[in-house]
Amino acid sequence: MSDKAASPPAERAPSPKAKSKSPSPPADAPEEAAPEAAPEAAPAPAALPANHWAQFNRDDDDDDNTDADSTLGNDVESSTASISSSILRYRTLHGRTYHSERGDAQYWGANDDRHNNSLDMLHHVFTLCLDDKLCLAPIGNIDLKKAVDIGTGTGIWAIDFADAHPEAKVVGTDISPIQPTWVPPNISFEIEDFTQPWTFDDNSVNYVHARYLVGSVPNWDHMAKQAYRTLAPGGYFESYEASPNLQSDDNSLALDSAIAQWGPLFYEGGKKIGHTFRVLEDNLQVKAFEAAGFVDIQTRDIKCPFGNWPADAAQRAIGEIGEMATMSDLEGFILFMTNILDWSREDIIMYQMQLRKEVKKRTAHPYYRQRVVWGRKPEDAAAEA
Repeated sequence: MSDKAASPPAERAPSPKAKSKSPSPPADAPEEAAPEAAPEAAPAPAALPANHWAQFNRDDDDDDNTDADSTLGNDVESSTASISSSILRYRTLHGRTYHSERGDAQYWGANDDRHNNSLDMLHHVFTLCLDDKLCLAPIGNIDLKKAVDIGTGTGIWAIDFADAHPEAKVVGTDISPIQPTWVPPNISFEIEDFTQPWTFDDNSVNYVHARYLVGSVPNWDHMAKQAYRTLAPGGYFESYEASPNLQSDDNSLALDSAIAQWGPLFYEGGKKIGHTFRVLEDNLQVKAFEAAGFVDIQTRDIKCPFGNWPADAAQRAIGEIGEMATMSDLEGFILFMTNILDWSREDIIMYQMQLRKEVKKRTAHPYYRQRVVWGRKPEDAAAEA
């Protein structure tokens, strides 16, 4: 890697909860568990045409093909006085709701309860990948008075962070007001588009956190510079992202499989909306941190399994929960991108059916790569507008 400094892979002790809930590994599980440090990315396969999936047997039973059953819904309305109705008037696509038009903001995932449940499960995956930690930046070394979570989504990370740090004021920002109202007293949520200049004052925040914004950031340099301006000298910015590309080390994943085509689908869709999904592949986090002026930049690469194939109990729990999060709302993950790519409704349904069949077979051992990057604003730095 070309990062300034790379943290060594951490030793991961299996979570007691994960051990108690994880079944025995399947008979064909590899002898070794998935290693913590992610290797260099394997080249993604070429994207297959949408109608490729129509060749598969439409009559095969697929009891879990619930994504094909969405019904049309109405725009969400709210009487919340502090938020304008234009923000709450969500867009709909095949009955699924997405954030309303707002500046240059463009998030590809649904924002309804069904998808939010999947995102909350992914939060558990991400914390398990960090050994049950919420962040890796050494914030214990600073006077933590205010923290900001950019693109907070359901707000689950920010709520957990506020519980863990009652001494700090925590603010979560997002373009969708989908966060709960029953929250710790030291947290608040604000509607804000992080692609625009941030509304926080210069030097006013001690820690900025951003996670799973892949495909939503039109300009990574702009985001890092806004974090730099907002942070007080000595404060930290941390970015946690994942690649959509699924790969295997044992050639168990065919390049023309629906699982392997997950990454190319998002790569191609990202090109059309101008928001890249190649964040890890192009090392955009580290480059943006460097351009903004951060110092002591550290990285941790993580190899995250998908499915129950790892022999190690902790890694298997991560893979199982990640699979559950994805499969419980396949439609919510792919509907926006497939629509951008002009897939027909039949193409979308057939792809989901094929993906479910492949996952159920348990013959592939896929994983995807994650990267956490954190850096410090120099103590002698002057705020930059």
